[in-house]
Amino acid sequence: MTRFEASVPTAHASRYLQQLCKHWSHRFEVTFDATSGEVRMTGATCRFEAAPERLSLYLEGEDAAALPRLCGVVADHLKRFAFREDLAVEWREAA
Repeated sequence: MTRFEASVPTAHASRYLQQLCKHWSHRFEVTFDATSGEVRMTGATCRFEAAPERLSLYLEGEDAAALPRLCGVVADHLKRFAFREDLAVEWREAA
């Protein structure tokens, strides 16, 4: 299993987590609350953890070749919801 992680500094982590989960709930199986969320996409799972000054993103799946594209999809959606902020989403492959 391949896993990518990103830690995004923001004071609005909980809001963005909930927006992302609600957005994808019409298409995928989703569970979330104010501090954590999980989106079970086709072939991958994306988890979110909200802290007071940070949103942590975790994306894992079996198809290592498809994950970088999904990282881009998650980052693009987050940036759309956070259009008032200039968020830096830098994914790194986890060991």
